[in-house]
Amino acid sequence: MAGAGDAAKEYVAGSVAGIAQVVVGHPFDTVKVKLQAHNTTAYGKVYKNAFHCTSRILLEEGIRGLYKGASSSFIGIAVESSLFFGTYSQAKQLLQGNYEDGRPHLQVIIPSAACSGALISCILTPTELTKCRMQVQGKDVMHGARYSSPLDCAVKTLESEGLRGLFRGGLTTLFREAIGNAVFFCSYEYSRYWMHKYFDSPRFSSSSHFVLAKDIGIGVMSGGISGMAFWTATLPLDVAKTIIQTDPDPHLSRNPFRILSMVCKRAGMGVCYAGLGPTLARAFPANAAAIVAWEYSAKILGIKRV
Repeated sequence: MAGAGDAAKEYVAGSVAGIAQVVVGHPFDTVKVKLQAHNTTAYGKVYKNAFHCTSRILLEEGIRGLYKGASSSFIGIAVESSLFFGTYSQAKQLLQGNYEDGRPHLQVIIPSAACSGALISCILTPTELTKCRMQVQGKDVMHGARYSSPLDCAVKTLESEGLRGLFRGGLTTLFREAIGNAVFFCSYEYSRYWMHKYFDSPRFSSSSHFVLAKDIGIGVMSGGISGMAFWTATLPLDVAKTIIQTDPDPHLSRNPFRILSMVCKRAGMGVCYAGLGPTLARAFPANAAAIVAWEYSAKILGIKRV
């Protein structure tokens, strides 16, 4: 197990990764949330596709419209990502045990990732609720109060729904994070291992320029692939979470499977993957940025990656 100093550095590196992820990925996330919230109602589809949604936001709200709710994301993701990467790294080292061959092992990765994902769902639930409610606002909003800021949204939610309302969608978020992060880190560890094994072979140059380009390239590819794997596996749960958190009906079921069954009956099976285009478009660059930031922050802080 790493000492307290190395453990603290892992959490710092995780925060840097989270900030990089929000900067790159938040506009895509705004489009995804609007598609999930407005294209799954009984009123029919508001947006034809992701491009139509993006153009409407830019025309009606400007570039700032794409970053609605970003302030809560920056705060939440900095803490969440710090715990996410830090807890995963610490749990992985604890479970590594006798596995000293340098290869990834599912029996180490899956419980470490699932534990980390379950932990951060406690932070993600209220921050994503305020973010989603801010994002669905605009000229197309059909109901509900308008919020001037994420803090205003949180205060009004507490006033109208109590503390329980702020954690609406918590169970769905827990499922999404525990399952999705196990998929994410399995994809990351295995793709990173095999790419390093290939490019570290004698056939390639060992110059410092090549090593730098190789490390960045592997970080980009492994991070991007892992992000896309996460969202492909969990998008139906994310659709259910968005509906649970943004629907104005306080008596709406919070069972994600019941919600998915309900929306599939009224809008078809395809609704389970509402927002898939912008989600995958966001997943690759946002997670690539997060992984590169995480790995290089760790390198600068003197943490050795295995």
